[in-house]
Amino acid sequence: MSTEALAVLAVTVAVAAFVQGSSGLGFALIVAPVAGILDPGLLPVFVLAAMIPLNLYVAWRERASIDLRGAGWITAARLAATPAGLALLWLIPDRSIGLFVGIATVLAAVVSLAAPAFAPGRTAYLGAGVVTGLTETATGVGGPPLALVYQHRPPAELRSTVAACFLVGEVASLALLFATGEGEPGDLGLAAALLPVIAVGAWLSRLVHHRLDARRMRLCVLVFALVSGVVLMLGL
Repeated sequence: MSTEALAVLAVTVAVAAFVQGSSGLGFALIVAPVAGILDPGLLPVFVLAAMIPLNLYVAWRERASIDLRGAGWITAARLAATPAGLALLWLIPDRSIGLFVGIATVLAAVVSLAAPAFAPGRTAYLGAGVVTGLTETATGVGGPPLALVYQHRPPAELRSTVAACFLVGEVASLALLFATGEGEPGDLGLAAALLPVIAVGAWLSRLVHHRLDARRMRLCVLVFALVSGVVLMLGL
């Protein structure tokens, strides 16, 4: 990767860490399309690995607000669907991964924008977990289904619960990817190298997360996802 591309990726990761640390949504939606444009080989391992320290921080910061019941159902379904996500990755040719991520990102953003208000129950938790297990293992993008479930809950509950669910799921997805040869420990090097910019974005989110208008931030993230997803689909 060239110095210019690495700089673009670093800035993108820092912004994404700030956005997700502030609103609970956005890291993969922002980073996956950009990473796919720069180097499709970064997906999904780089995105999954980069999110682990961020989600660990957010889940710990707002641990008192975690919805343990919802997180339990989501995580159970998420883990059950992880092998199917791996099978989906096997079915996608390397040259088509960018197109697939673009389509998944746009569809997820459209659904998130259009979904009406509702009170989540066990069915919603299980459905979100299954979809997240499929899409996050295959592409690194899994946030919108969880954001849909918690979009009308208090911001602290959304941030902390989504972070906790992601944390368990990302570790499981990476373990399965490595065990089946779809990823290698060496693929973690870039994520480790960008830990400082992840830390900067997370620290900045700490300054504003408690007074941020989460709905406006969510809308900005989803609009960005639509644009970047379309760019990735078109191969621009």
